Amino acid sequence: MKFRGGPVLTLDAKGRLTVPSRWRDALMASVQGQLVVAKGADGCLGLYPMPVWEQVEAHILALPSEHDAWRRFFIGSATEVDIDSASRVLIPPELRTWAKLDREVKFMGVGAYFELWDVARYAEREAEAVAVGRPDVLRSLVIQ
Repeated sequence: MKFRGGPVLTLDAKGRLTVPSRWRDALMASVQGQLVVAKGADGCLGLYPMPVWEQVEAHILALPSEHDAWRRFFIGSATEVDIDSASRVLIPPELRTWAKLDREVKFMGVGAYFELWDVARYAEREAEAVAVGRPDVLRSLVIQ
């Protein structure tokens, strides 16, 4: 499965996000709603279907010991979550705090997984990337 784009959602008072309907049914059918949420290196959270997370985790576990800090960063923060009967996932409080998720959350499909961004933090990161300019490897694309 490939995911792309996505809406801005509101985190409820208990720290739950509603999984957008365009992905919910597919995630329920393919992974029975089993997901993993973990810290992302850019200040967001990654939300992975379980089989995708298992591949990521296997790769991280195979890294040499000099990458132990990153192993702890990613795997140590990983938390299994399930889509509940109301189509929501509970984002653990410590991960919400770390990613600065307070109310508005960009729920963004980026290929095999999702990123969860604080809306203001994402706008800052996007502005930084645009200011630096498009890298050469992307210049041949027809995207304007």
